[in-house]
Amino acid sequence: IIFQFYEQFDATMYNGVLGGLALPLVLQPLLFPSSFDNSPDGQRVWWERYSTKANLWIAVYSFIGNYWYTHYFYSVLKAEYTMPATRLNNVPIAMTFATHFYFSSYHAFSNSLLRKVETTFESGILRRLLFIAVVITFSYFTAFMETLTISSFPYYTFEDRDMAYTIGSAFYAIYFLVSFPAFYYFDSNVDNVDNKGKITLWDTFISSCGHGMVILTLLDFVRLWLRIPLVLKISDS
Repeated sequence: IIFQFYEQFDATMYNGVLGGLALPLVLQPLLFPSSFDNSPDGQRVWWERYSTKANLWIAVYSFIGNYWYTHYFYSVLKAEYTMPATRLNNVPIAMTFATHFYFSSYHAFSNSLLRKVETTFESGILRRLLFIAVVITFSYFTAFMETLTISSFPYYTFEDRDMAYTIGSAFYAIYFLVSFPAFYYFDSNVDNVDNKGKITLWDTFISSCGHGMVILTLLDFVRLWLRIPLVLKISDS
């Protein structure tokens, strides 16, 4: 974004560049399962690796978010993508690729923070309250910083940018209020090499879909409270 290379992009270039940025994350479970750090994943078959399941969880979440949640931004915040794009349900497909590597980063950071809370402090009500406070704070911080940093990209616009920074960030934070703890807990056996009580790929898929539905419902509750109609426009491409 800083160097404005996107000014030369057509729809195919957007797909290629953003897909290429997501590809290393997708290939990591197959090519570097141990992550050069003696990860238990190095001793597991590929479909039992945490990194495989984490990729699937984020991929499903990214698809749901772009296919459905984006329309809430269109309707509530009057957001719009105007760059050349191959679209599905009037959302640029390239954004699903971008969401995968963005959300992978966000959830890696949130997992580190939540794990730090749970491994540093003794179990009890105070640790639980701290855990909740970290989820809320990091959710809003993540949403606000993405909204702020993407503001220099001229092909994602808002009718009222100040509203997007404040109310919009809180609206966006709903995603992470659900997904940060959900992603943290979805496979609690990540450190067990023998994978006792293992979570399967199907379990992972269902977990992501279920929490995706929770987020969708919460977004719709906010839309109803604001008394804003949800309008889904079907694109031509």
